[in-house]
Amino acid sequence: MKKRPAALITGATRGIGKAIADTFASEGYNLILTCKSRHDLLDDQIDQYKKTGVSCVGYLCDVQSFKDVTSLYEKASAEIGQPDVIINNAGISHIGLLTDMSPEEWNAVIGTNLTGIFNVCRIFTPDMIRRQNGCIINISSVWGSTGASCEVAYSASKGGVNSFTKALAKELAPSHVRVNAIAFGAIDTEMNHFLSEDERQSLIDEIPACRMGTPKEAARLVWMTANAPQYLTGQIITMDGGWI
Repeated sequence: MKKRPAALITGATRGIGKAIADTFASEGYNLILTCKSRHDLLDDQIDQYKKTGVSCVGYLCDVQSFKDVTSLYEKASAEIGQPDVIINNAGISHIGLLTDMSPEEWNAVIGTNLTGIFNVCRIFTPDMIRRQNGCIINISSVWGSTGASCEVAYSASKGGVNSFTKALAKELAPSHVRVNAIAFGAIDTEMNHFLSEDERQSLIDEIPACRMGTPKEAARLVWMTANAPQYLTGQIITMDGGWI
């Protein structure tokens, strides 16, 4: 019997991450899932996927901690094996003026959104290199290319993700490991629920597609990217309804 492929998805309990996990489970992947604190949501997901015959494990993991990610690697390797696909989705945002931002808030955004990707890739990619096969997808944002007022730290972190992606893709291409990022525009998730109804409508009015994207659409693009030809690497793929 052919061995099922495995995917590691960080930040897998809500929004885009949850939709990605749902999609990969429906496609028959075994799953390694992480979240920072919501073990209840993680347990519910695992139970749901196991009913469909998918092998699935979940761990609490703060991706900005090298120690946590090392522990994740050791446990996941023993229970599921090495992932064929890594989806670095864990991320946080911060809304506010730079002049009001504390060093702790800055470090939390950069640590989760950028250092977290370094930690995961640093620890998991040596096995992909040895196998001469693998796919890494980093979840980014259009703000990583254009910047957003009152989201300086978030924009900086996602700009770093984009450059990290392009550079790592060049390093790993000779080992047949693909590295791409997907820069999403406005996706209808909890991260955007801070907007008032008027603010939400004003945002939608700016988008040529006349709506926000859905988590399912975002997840489908991640799936397509994971299953794209080997020659697709080092790209920042944008999905924003024609917005930017």
